[in-house]
Amino acid sequence: MGNRLSKIYTRTGDDGTTGLGDGTRVAKDSARVNAYGTVDEANSCIGVLLAGEVPDDVRALLTRIQHQLFDLGGELCIPGHAAIFDADIDALEARLDHYNEGLPVLKEFILPGGGEAAARCHVARTVVRRAERDTVTLSRHDAVRPQAIRYLNRLSDLLFVLSRVLARAGGHGEVLWEHDRRR
Repeated sequence: MGNRLSKIYTRTGDDGTTGLGDGTRVAKDSARVNAYGTVDEANSCIGVLLAGEVPDDVRALLTRIQHQLFDLGGELCIPGHAAIFDADIDALEARLDHYNEGLPVLKEFILPGGGEAAARCHVARTVVRRAERDTVTLSRHDAVRPQAIRYLNRLSDLLFVLSRVLARAGGHGEVLWEHDRRR
Protein backbone atom coordinates (compact mmCIF):
# COMPACT_ATOMS: atom_id res chain seq x y z
CA MET A 1 0.00 0.00 0.00
CA GLY A 2 2.94 2.35 0.49
CA ASN A 3 2.95 5.66 2.29
CA ARG A 4 -0.42 7.33 2.14
CA LEU A 5 0.53 10.41 4.17
CA SER A 6 4.15 11.37 3.96
CA LYS A 7 3.39 14.90 5.12
CA ILE A 8 0.58 15.64 7.56
CA TYR A 9 -0.04 19.28 6.70
CA THR A 10 -0.68 20.42 3.16
CA ARG A 11 -1.91 23.99 3.67
CA THR A 12 -4.64 23.35 1.09
CA GLY A 13 -7.33 23.75 3.75
CA ASP A 14 -6.15 27.13 4.94
CA ASP A 15 -8.85 28.76 2.81
CA GLY A 16 -11.67 26.96 4.68
CA THR A 17 -12.10 24.16 2.14
CA THR A 18 -11.26 20.49 2.22
CA GLY A 19 -10.87 17.81 -0.41
CA LEU A 20 -13.39 15.02 -0.75
CA GLY A 21 -12.35 11.52 -1.68
CA ASP A 22 -13.20 12.18 -5.33
CA GLY A 23 -10.90 15.22 -5.45
CA THR A 24 -13.54 17.94 -5.36
CA ARG A 25 -13.15 20.72 -2.82
CA VAL A 26 -15.96 21.80 -0.52
CA ALA A 27 -16.35 24.13 2.44
CA LYS A 28 -15.23 22.59 5.72
CA ASP A 29 -18.64 23.35 7.20
CA SER A 30 -20.61 21.69 4.39
CA ALA A 31 -23.27 19.13 5.25
CA ARG A 32 -21.10 16.37 3.76
CA VAL A 33 -18.08 17.24 5.88
CA ASN A 34 -20.29 17.54 8.97
CA ALA A 35 -21.73 14.08 8.33
CA TYR A 36 -18.47 12.22 7.86
CA GLY A 37 -16.79 14.32 10.55
CA THR A 38 -19.41 13.27 13.09
CA VAL A 39 -19.02 9.64 12.01
CA ASP A 40 -15.30 10.06 12.73
CA GLU A 41 -16.13 11.57 16.13
CA ALA A 42 -18.40 8.61 16.91
CA ASN A 43 -15.58 6.25 15.96
CA SER A 44 -13.28 8.11 18.37
CA CYS A 45 -15.86 7.80 21.15
CA ILE A 46 -15.92 4.06 20.62
CA GLY A 47 -12.12 4.13 20.81
CA VAL A 48 -12.35 5.87 24.19
CA LEU A 49 -14.80 3.19 25.33
CA LEU A 50 -12.39 0.48 24.17
CA ALA A 51 -9.53 2.13 26.09
CA GLY A 52 -11.18 0.87 29.27
CA GLU A 53 -12.35 -2.48 30.51
CA VAL A 54 -15.04 -4.14 28.41
CA PRO A 55 -15.89 -7.83 27.97
CA ASP A 56 -13.98 -9.55 25.17
CA ASP A 57 -17.08 -10.20 23.04
CA VAL A 58 -18.09 -6.53 23.25
CA ARG A 59 -14.52 -5.48 22.43
CA ALA A 60 -14.47 -7.66 19.30
CA LEU A 61 -17.86 -6.32 18.18
CA LEU A 62 -16.94 -2.68 18.75
CA THR A 63 -13.61 -3.10 16.96
CA ARG A 64 -15.47 -4.48 13.93
CA ILE A 65 -17.88 -1.55 14.15
CA GLN A 66 -14.94 0.89 14.20
CA HIS A 67 -13.78 -0.53 10.87
CA GLN A 68 -17.31 -0.19 9.48
CA LEU A 69 -17.55 3.40 10.70
CA PHE A 70 -14.30 4.15 8.90
CA ASP A 71 -15.86 2.59 5.78
CA LEU A 72 -19.00 4.67 6.28
CA GLY A 73 -16.92 7.83 6.60
CA GLY A 74 -15.35 6.94 3.28
CA GLU A 75 -18.76 6.41 1.73
CA LEU A 76 -19.89 9.84 2.89
CA CYS A 77 -16.60 11.45 1.81
CA ILE A 78 -16.79 10.07 -1.74
CA PRO A 79 -20.08 10.97 -3.43
CA GLY A 80 -21.56 7.90 -5.09
CA HIS A 81 -19.34 5.43 -3.19
CA ALA A 82 -20.91 2.41 -1.45
CA ALA A 83 -19.24 0.85 1.59
CA ILE A 84 -22.09 -0.09 3.96
CA PHE A 85 -24.53 -2.75 2.84
CA ASP A 86 -27.76 -4.39 3.99
CA ALA A 87 -25.74 -7.31 5.38
CA ASP A 88 -23.91 -4.91 7.70
CA ILE A 89 -27.24 -3.66 9.06
CA ASP A 90 -28.54 -7.21 9.39
CA ALA A 91 -25.43 -8.10 11.41
CA LEU A 92 -26.03 -5.16 13.76
CA GLU A 93 -29.63 -6.27 14.23
CA ALA A 94 -28.51 -9.81 15.04
CA ARG A 95 -26.07 -8.56 17.68
CA LEU A 96 -28.71 -6.18 19.03
CA ASP A 97 -31.18 -9.06 19.42
CA HIS A 98 -28.48 -11.24 21.02
CA TYR A 99 -27.52 -8.71 23.68
CA ASN A 100 -31.07 -7.48 24.32
CA GLU A 101 -32.35 -11.02 24.86
CA GLY A 102 -30.84 -11.32 28.33
CA LEU A 103 -31.91 -7.89 29.58
CA PRO A 104 -35.02 -7.20 31.63
CA VAL A 105 -37.84 -5.32 29.95
CA LEU A 106 -37.54 -1.57 30.44
CA LYS A 107 -40.24 0.06 32.54
CA GLU A 108 -38.49 3.41 32.97
CA PHE A 109 -36.11 5.56 30.95
CA ILE A 110 -32.42 5.09 31.65
CA LEU A 111 -30.11 7.98 32.44
CA PRO A 112 -26.56 7.93 31.00
CA GLY A 113 -24.36 6.36 33.64
CA GLY A 114 -24.06 2.95 35.24
CA GLY A 115 -20.29 2.91 35.57
CA GLU A 116 -17.48 4.19 33.40
CA ALA A 117 -17.83 1.78 30.48
CA ALA A 118 -21.60 2.20 30.31
CA ALA A 119 -21.30 6.00 30.50
CA ARG A 120 -18.72 6.03 27.70
CA CYS A 121 -21.03 3.83 25.64
CA HIS A 122 -23.86 6.32 26.20
CA VAL A 123 -21.61 9.13 24.94
CA ALA A 124 -20.81 7.08 21.83
CA ARG A 125 -24.55 6.43 21.36
CA THR A 126 -25.41 10.13 21.45
CA VAL A 127 -22.63 11.01 19.00
CA VAL A 128 -23.87 8.27 16.64
CA ARG A 129 -27.36 9.80 16.90
CA ARG A 130 -25.86 13.16 15.90
CA ALA A 131 -24.04 11.48 13.01
CA GLU A 132 -27.39 10.08 11.92
CA ARG A 133 -29.00 13.54 12.07
CA ASP A 134 -26.10 15.07 10.14
CA THR A 135 -26.37 12.33 7.52
CA VAL A 136 -30.12 12.93 7.18
CA THR A 137 -29.37 16.64 6.72
CA LEU A 138 -26.87 15.75 3.99
CA SER A 139 -29.48 13.53 2.32
CA ARG A 140 -31.77 16.57 1.97
CA HIS A 141 -29.13 18.20 -0.29
CA ASP A 142 -27.17 15.35 -1.88
CA ALA A 143 -27.68 11.69 -2.64
CA VAL A 144 -27.03 9.45 0.36
CA ARG A 145 -27.61 5.73 0.22
CA PRO A 146 -30.35 4.67 2.68
CA GLN A 147 -28.01 2.04 4.11
CA ALA A 148 -25.84 4.78 5.64
CA ILE A 149 -28.75 6.22 7.62
CA ARG A 150 -30.14 2.81 8.57
CA TYR A 151 -26.70 1.66 9.77
CA LEU A 152 -26.34 4.66 12.07
CA ASN A 153 -29.87 4.22 13.39
CA ARG A 154 -29.25 0.55 14.27
CA LEU A 155 -25.83 1.31 15.69
CA SER A 156 -27.26 3.84 18.15
CA ASP A 157 -29.83 1.23 19.23
CA LEU A 158 -27.06 -1.33 19.67
CA LEU A 159 -24.97 1.08 21.73
CA PHE A 160 -27.98 1.72 23.97
CA VAL A 161 -28.35 -2.01 24.59
CA LEU A 162 -24.59 -2.38 25.10
CA SER A 163 -24.74 0.44 27.67
CA ARG A 164 -27.25 -1.64 29.60
CA VAL A 165 -25.08 -4.74 29.26
CA LEU A 166 -21.97 -2.86 30.40
CA ALA A 167 -23.77 -1.31 33.40
CA ARG A 168 -24.72 -4.78 34.56
CA ALA A 169 -21.35 -6.37 33.73
CA GLY A 170 -19.57 -3.67 35.73
CA GLY A 171 -21.78 -4.30 38.74
CA HIS A 172 -23.15 -0.76 38.78
CA GLY A 173 -26.60 -1.37 37.39
CA GLU A 174 -28.63 1.06 35.37
CA VAL A 175 -29.55 4.55 36.49
CA LEU A 176 -33.30 4.82 36.11
CA TRP A 177 -35.03 8.13 35.55
CA GLU A 178 -37.24 8.99 38.51
CA HIS A 179 -40.21 10.59 36.79
CA ASP A 180 -42.14 11.18 40.00
CA ARG A 181 -39.25 12.62 42.05
CA ARG A 182 -40.96 16.02 42.46
CA ARG A 183 -44.03 14.70 44.23
